[in-house]
Amino acid sequence: MANIQSQIKRNRQTERARLRNKAQRSDLKTYLKKFDQAIEAGDKDAASAALRDASRKLDQAASSGLIKKNNAANKKSRMAARANKL
Repeated sequence: MANIQSQIKRNRQTERARLRNKAQRSDLKTYLKKFDQAIEAGDKDAASAALRDASRKLDQAASSGLIKKNNAANKKSRMAARANKL
């Protein structure tokens, strides 16, 4: 256990960031799953709405540093291609 004040504070900050990242990652996965379910169901309107929401969440995750920009772009591109197949 740290006994230096600056390290104790850093541990608190790291824990808060970890929990925030965990929640954001979970939220992102939820939106990606909603898109997958809409594609599986073959519902074009729901898929396009889910694609829009998931794309927004991917952009937010990329801008906050949760995932890399190229990772978000690749996911969005694959999702758009799947949606256009419907």
